[in-house]
Amino acid sequence: MRQTQNITLERCPHCNVAAPNLTKRTAWETVNGNQVFKRNWAFYVCGTCGGVLTTVAMVKDGQAQDIHEMWPDAHEVDEAIPERAKAYLEQAIKSFQAPVGAVILAAGSVDAMLKEKGLKEGSLYKRIDEAAQQHLITQEMAAWAHEVRLDANDQRHVDDAAPLPTQEDAQRAVEFVLALAQFLFVLPSRVQRGRGK
Repeated sequence: MRQTQNITLERCPHCNVAAPNLTKRTAWETVNGNQVFKRNWAFYVCGTCGGVLTTVAMVKDGQAQDIHEMWPDAHEVDEAIPERAKAYLEQAIKSFQAPVGAVILAAGSVDAMLKEKGLKEGSLYKRIDEAAQQHLITQEMAAWAHEVRLDANDQRHVDDAAPLPTQEDAQRAVEFVLALAQFLFVLPSRVQRGRGK
């Protein structure tokens, strides 16, 4: 993909809206100290949330090549995550515009991950505590998992005293689930592949 006036992404990496209107606002070229390594930088703004996407393309023979990197990265769910947990997580990521649903889906992903680790008895509350006792997760991760669980419970049980979650709440819940998935599945998978080589 080139740094054209508008770039096409499946979703905005900030608000996760589908097919975002990403318009270039500014661009410039930089070169390193010995005048060899040239890069073209461009900033794009999402027409929905106003979030900024930074892109960089290498410059060869005076022409910017395809985009080499962009920040922030789009949320990608690693293939090492088990199918059900991955499905809940992907749906949570796609639901930032509906934060109630995103929070509930994030808690569902946590539950599915713990069940995949053999913790199938009792409630999610019990499974989180058992995961910490078995040292599958740290105490801090367990505390964060309980926050995600409680936020989802407030919404599932329509607790009138609990505020409705915001997009930021949904993003925090998904951030935790991505971290938990890294810890439980992605890093062990990478270690196993690395040791196999």
